[in-house]
Amino acid sequence: MTEQNKPDNNKIGRITANSAIVLSFIVAFEILIMISPFAFFFYAAFNPFLLALNQSSIARWLTAFFLPHMIVPPNEVLILIRMLGSVFFVGGLLVFLVCAGQVYFGKLLKKGTATKGFYVFIRHPQYVSLAFSALGLAIIWPRFLTLFLLAVMLLLYYVLAKDEERRMMNRFGRNYAEYMNRTGMFIPRSVEKIFIKNPSPQKAFSFAKVGIIFLGLVIVIVGSGFILRAYTVRHLPLEQIGNVDVITITSEDSTTVRELLPAVLRDTVVASKLKLFEKTDNHRLLAYFIPIDYGMQGMIANTGDEWKLFEQHKTIGIFMENILHPLAHLTGGHAYHMNMANMKHGPEMYALPAMKRRVIFIDVSSDNHELKSPFDDFNINVKRTPLFFVDVHLHTAEILQVRDTPTGSGWGTVPTPMF
Repeated sequence: MTEQNKPDNNKIGRITANSAIVLSFIVAFEILIMISPFAFFFYAAFNPFLLALNQSSIARWLTAFFLPHMIVPPNEVLILIRMLGSVFFVGGLLVFLVCAGQVYFGKLLKKGTATKGFYVFIRHPQYVSLAFSALGLAIIWPRFLTLFLLAVMLLLYYVLAKDEERRMMNRFGRNYAEYMNRTGMFIPRSVEKIFIKNPSPQKAFSFAKVGIIFLGLVIVIVGSGFILRAYTVRHLPLEQIGNVDVITITSEDSTTVRELLPAVLRDTVVASKLKLFEKTDNHRLLAYFIPIDYGMQGMIANTGDEWKLFEQHKTIGIFMENILHPLAHLTGGHAYHMNMANMKHGPEMYALPAMKRRVIFIDVSSDNHELKSPFDDFNINVKRTPLFFVDVHLHTAEILQVRDTPTGSGWGTVPTPMF
């Protein structure tokens, strides 16, 4: 390779890396796009890709989710992780903007390499901050695909950082070498020197080294996702009532569902429908016990156009509430808790959404594995078929309506969260 070709190769490498990084954020921002009026156009292009992954027993895990998204995080560990998602996303973006401003301001004034601010501690705070922001997005919209692309993005950041350091050494020589000796690449030098005694940007890359680094990133990042998913499933607010497995949106409804669901299952219309779906070794019946006005029910089944969030045109508001107030639903109960101090007793109280629950019945099946317990309802390789939903009054157990649901969710065939 000649020196003349190096700039072109550097440019190609940077374009490739930036394209992959943009793709990572587009996939992670699916949460924003799917609640926007542009969801139809986005999924017209993206859904065939998701469906192709979902139809492959090898790649299906990429479309699955590894942390709670629809339900309230059921314990302190998962609550903390969800809060860290917002902190990482917002904090990472803020640090990136500060560092970017510092770099471009320095270029404008021709001050040379940025060595102040966050650059006092590490040489690539922009990459680190973007990595944390991407990790935050992966927690907020926890699809495995975002984790895999995070591993790709981190590898590309490393390659880009090494390339930048080679160019800085060629341009600034000894001054940059001294800067490298007192700062770490991605972590403070005081920690980095335990592993790297004398940092040098001049060592050439090999495909074997890049492959080993990438394999290590995938094992750590994606493996952590599988561990978190197993932990999440084992801590879901699940009940088994008769032949029906039941999951509640909040753990507070666990007592309510034990008291209310038996009466629902005894209803003549409901019982006649359930007879058509007997539980076998490869089939289980799963019910979601949710507030009747629960905003994300369209991800479970197509319960009506009003629950297709992309038709509500409140995209930014919903997204910002999700980011900036990640646990608001813990105190508000997804907007279904009653304000007892202001509630009036009378016909209007009977009609309050807080006085009703919706039970969405899902047929869960597997062609290759037995489904032995309620936890198996959330295996990555199961098939989920929405059947019907029932609206019931919270105190009287009166059945308000029973309605069949179309195949798929409110987003059609798009793979959506299970929990």
